[in-house]
This record gives sequence, structure tokens and C-alpha cells, in this order.
Amino acid sequence: MLQQDSYKQHISAQFNAELEAVKNHLLEMGGLVEQQIGRAVEALLARDSGDAEQIIEDDQQVNQLEVSIDEECSRILARRQPAASDLRLVFAIAKVTTDLERIGDEAAKIARQAVRASEEGVSPSNFVEIRHIGNHVASMLRKSLDAFARLDVDMAVETIVQDGSVDTEYASAMRSLVTFMMEDPRTIGPVLNEMWALRSLERVGDHASNISEHVVYLVRGLDVRHIEPDELVAQVEEAERGA
Repeated sequence: MLQQDSYKQHISAQFNAELEAVKNHLLEMGGLVEQQIGRAVEALLARDSGDAEQIIEDDQQVNQLEVSIDEECSRILARRQPAASDLRLVFAIAKVTTDLERIGDEAAKIARQAVRASEEGVSPSNFVEIRHIGNHVASMLRKSLDAFARLDVDMAVETIVQDGSVDTEYASAMRSLVTFMMEDPRTIGPVLNEMWALRSLERVGDHASNISEHVVYLVRGLDVRHIEPDELVAQVEEAERGA
């Protein structure tokens, strides 16, 4: 079991500083990605092509942070050869960085749909599904980052379980949008734009869930990928009792 501050206790103060620095850089990247998703959804709702174009351009900042954090992790592995909880921390940071970069990509995709929506018009759904699912996955992302910052397994598990609700909402929204297209073929273009944006939001939920899975592995040493929610909760509770 990884205590919340156990990885901070090292003979080398420099090693401690390196671990803290890379963790802080990861959380900085997380904050930027969270902003990107929120801005992209707002740009789509407002059909603001100007802000959407800026979001697409700003994705380079996310990519640069990914490269920088990967380099920091590589240096730590080469110089310090960390073991046990420290090694898990470095691996978790590297994996979370990948998920955050992909969330940034999804934000750019949503922004591109905002540009198209500004040209083709609003979907007949009035973006009701975008608002709802957008809020849901934004909450998941925020919780997953908080769980990582606090090493909070309970919050991480809660986030993982929520991904099932997002999948259900996404499937329902897609069925509703198909109905719009069947009823009026003139809506096909705008509805397809919304469908692609919803797909990106659903993927954001998946990546937020992945981040929370990394938290569970970091703190409990459990690989909970591909585990059903009920079994996940049971395994984490068992690990806590045995800790």
C-alpha cells in the first residue's frame, strides 16, 4: 500500500524534488486540458469559430507538456532507478500524461466541430445532449485529477463507475440524433457534427476513467482495467482490508 506521502521520504532531497516537480507538471497539464475541454464545449454551443480555432492552436501546448513530462520521467528512471512505490508513481505519471494528451486531442476535435457548426447551423437537438454529457465528463475529469493529486482511491473508484453512466447516456443520445436525421434529411450535416462531438466527449470519459484506474494501481497496486464496476469495488475493498 502506498501512503499518501510515503514517496516523499527519501535520503536524497533532490530525488524528492524531482518527483514533486514532475507530479506538479502533470497536474499543470491536467488543468490545461480541463480548460480546453470546457472551452471547446462552450465554443460548440455558441458556434464560436474564432475561439474554436484558438483551441485547436492551443493543443500544441498540451503536446509540448507531454514531451516535457515524458523526458522528466525518463531522466528519473535513468538516474534514480526507483523501486517499489516510487517506480509505480513514475509509471503512473507517464500513463496519465498519455491520457491527458489524448483528451487534449478530443478537445481539438470538438473545436473543429464548432467551426463546422458555425458554417452549417445548429443541430435540431439544440445541443441538449452536448450540454448534459459535456458536464458529466467534465466532472469525471475533475474528479480523476483530484483523485490523483490526493491519492484518493474512493474518488477514483467513483469516477470509474461513472463511466458506465456516460456510455449509457451516449448511446441514448445517438439514437435520438438518428431519429432527427430520419425525420428530416436536411439536418444530416448539423446532426453529424454533433455526433462527432459527442463521440469525443464519450472518449474523454474513457480517458478520465483510465486516469482513475492509474490512481488505484498507484495506491493499491491493483490493475483494475477491464473489471466490471461491482467486481472493482469488491477488489478495492478487499485490498483495503488487507492493507
